[in-house]
Amino acid sequence: MPEHLLQLRIFRDRGFSADTARAGTAVGRVRAVLFFASIYSQVSLGKTSAHAGLYLLYFFLGYVVPSQVGGRILDRRGARPAIVLGSAISAVGFYLLAGKLTDLSLRQQWIYVMIAGGGIGLMLTPASTDAVNRAPSTTYSEVTGITQTARNFGASLGLAVLGAVLIRQNEHNLTGALTNHGVPSHIAHRVAASFGASAPGSGSASGQPHALVHAVQLAFAHSTQTVFYIMAGVMAATFLVSVRFLPRGRVMPTQDSEPEPRPKVAAIAE
Repeated sequence: MPEHLLQLRIFRDRGFSADTARAGTAVGRVRAVLFFASIYSQVSLGKTSAHAGLYLLYFFLGYVVPSQVGGRILDRRGARPAIVLGSAISAVGFYLLAGKLTDLSLRQQWIYVMIAGGGIGLMLTPASTDAVNRAPSTTYSEVTGITQTARNFGASLGLAVLGAVLIRQNEHNLTGALTNHGVPSHIAHRVAASFGASAPGSGSASGQPHALVHAVQLAFAHSTQTVFYIMAGVMAATFLVSVRFLPRGRVMPTQDSEPEPRPKVAAIAE
């Protein structure tokens, strides 16, 4: 008798479907931070590619401890408290961070970077593990494959959509900044259109007027600000959906008649 590669009935469990979507969303935000923060550090803050890693270090310093706390909350009270609280903290962190991006100073931003990372860390482990534990009548390997696919899909979709937003927004912002500093509009538009393919690093401004360099840095900061506000909005929506739809309480082992029972697992770290 043929066996299905994917048992679609596992998506009937509302908690499993919601947790899988939330894990994909959270991983998408992590990958987005790694990508956009690195570019922002080099273009707007004038850091080298090596020093740009300091920006990401603050994010993971905020991430690591709450990810362990989230696992403990999952074991004691279930996934809902950690996911609700983590998504709220992350939404606030991204919102406050977005407001500081145009200051062009890591000193003014690092605390908000850590807050955003802490919220993601708090919710990601419980969402991933709870999805596995809630999946009915299937094997551990199959459920893990589904959740990992959701993570990769969420990361790819998030980067594609937010990347398109960044390119479009930066083309508009950079064109305006260059024309305001006396660059002819057709040249400004051409430079802005090619900016995404060859964004200047910290050493590419040699010989250029300081005011013009600052205008380019500020224009890219405004573009990145739009992306981070969107990320804050996505996490706020995750908070609202979690409050409304995520079931309360711990997941209890289910009686299953399948010949190959699926073991329950402890907290899975990202």
